[in-house]
Amino acid sequence: MGKNRLEAFSDGVLAIIITIMVLELKAPEGTEWGEIKKLLPDLVSYMMSFLFIGVYWANHHHLLHLVKKVSAGIMLANLNLLFWLSLVPFATGWVGETHFDSLPVAIYAALLILNAVSYTILQETIAACHKQNPELAVIMKAQSRKGIVSSILYAVAIPLAFLEPYSSVVLFFLVTIMWLIPDKKIEKVTAGD
Repeated sequence: MGKNRLEAFSDGVLAIIITIMVLELKAPEGTEWGEIKKLLPDLVSYMMSFLFIGVYWANHHHLLHLVKKVSAGIMLANLNLLFWLSLVPFATGWVGETHFDSLPVAIYAALLILNAVSYTILQETIAACHKQNPELAVIMKAQSRKGIVSSILYAVAIPLAFLEPYSSVVLFFLVTIMWLIPDKKIEKVTAGD
């Protein structure tokens, strides 16, 4: 399989995930501000997950620029990541419908950990298939550190959700901001592509 096909498939899955999330949003029943206010938890959970998926898409795009050959391992690692990302609409809907109740927020945090671990597996698989590229090893080490910090913050968010769910949500946004700007080293390495 060529890299372009892997990218196209991944882009399609991520687009469908976002489409599913937006289709779950319901229009207000009336025209009063109070009707819109009732939908705020759904809108906030959608915005949070849209940013989350968008950041994964951008970083995935940059990561795949480093790929010179696609192995069966890379395909499987990519499918693993897409599987966990595909569960985000379920968790998003549950968090919004329950108005950020503790258990749904804790489950959302656990899902974010599974996504972070899956992304790290994809990174490690790509690095293992491209051992001849020393620049890639440096990039992956920095990315791995960000992944570890992300997983730790998500892990902290799980018990925190039972004390103060909105504090967990703040941690989700902090991690998203940390990953918002893709690694400049990747851009430098791929500038010639």
